[in-house]
Amino acid sequence: MNDANLLIFLAVLLPLFASVMFIPYWTRRTESFGVSIPEDVYRREDLRMMRKNYLLITGVLALLTLLVLWISFSHFSGNETAIGIVFGCLIAAYMVITFFVYLHFHQRMKKIKANEPEWSKKAQLISISTTFHVEKRVYSHLWFAIGFIIAIAMVILSLVKYEQIPDKFPIHYNLRGEPDGWSDKSLRSVLSMPIMQVYLSALFLFINVIISKSKQQISAADSEQSLRQNIIFRRRWSLFTIIMGNGLVASMSLVQLSMLYNMSAKLPGIVITGFAIASVLGAIVLSITTGQGGSRVTVKSAKSGDPQKIDRDDDRYWKLGMFYFNRNDPAIFLEKRFGVGWTNNWAHPLSWIFIIVIIGLAFLLPSLLSN
Repeated sequence: MNDANLLIFLAVLLPLFASVMFIPYWTRRTESFGVSIPEDVYRREDLRMMRKNYLLITGVLALLTLLVLWISFSHFSGNETAIGIVFGCLIAAYMVITFFVYLHFHQRMKKIKANEPEWSKKAQLISISTTFHVEKRVYSHLWFAIGFIIAIAMVILSLVKYEQIPDKFPIHYNLRGEPDGWSDKSLRSVLSMPIMQVYLSALFLFINVIISKSKQQISAADSEQSLRQNIIFRRRWSLFTIIMGNGLVASMSLVQLSMLYNMSAKLPGIVITGFAIASVLGAIVLSITTGQGGSRVTVKSAKSGDPQKIDRDDDRYWKLGMFYFNRNDPAIFLEKRFGVGWTNNWAHPLSWIFIIVIIGLAFLLPSLLSN
């Protein structure tokens, strides 16, 4: 393992660390560590210190993770398998430990709220826009036809040039872009990549549908501003999903084309790895500039907000401040309480069906398509 390998690992880890460390600064100002609060107390000194302490603790854990990774590079020099195992274990350990760090601050936030009876005396409202369904919330789903067209083109090209495909070809690449997995030629193995492209195109299309159809969440304090922020939030993530989805499918085509044409064996792996890293960095930048629900987007409102109005307190439906369980809510998908993006209503049966189908296909397709 050389310095280039270490840089690749850092390119993966640093965005991960940033996405964990700065979550409290990206969430809505009506929520703090998974607990609903009045928006006007978001900048209160004790809450600000909690966010800073969370950032400090998770940052120190990130540095310790990097230290262990550096020691592992020195100890397992030349053993890529061992380094890969250590790397995976470090990521898992960091995510588990930081989750418990979050739970600590979540419990503290619940105690603070319990000692603030004045918060519950404010008018609790649910703001709904009756024109929300006619707003252009996402970019057209038809943009995902690009990915399907690319996948179909790869199927046709592979069938036409089937005889030219070598008896063995690469199907997996390491982080340096070098092929480290090979497959014997068969109709099933040759078409495995285009079929995965179809699956990914369908998955990203489904994500765009979620962005479009997920539950409204408009701040009661300033519904006009919140509505505009939310629409910008959805449209930005819709555009990002379209670019990321079609870009990933297009880059995967290089694996298929490498079977048919004379090109560098490293090129597909380098392009896919580079695009994946760029996508992660793009998601970080989008989270910083947009925030959850568009909370970091600056828009002008015709009237000032009313701090005496707050969103309806639904903390009882958010288990650990992260997992939404509400049998009386018809919504299947809604915005995350802690973090940026969307989550599902675990009490809705369709939610489980969607998750099982998506995860099931992700595990089933590779096994069905392998030799």
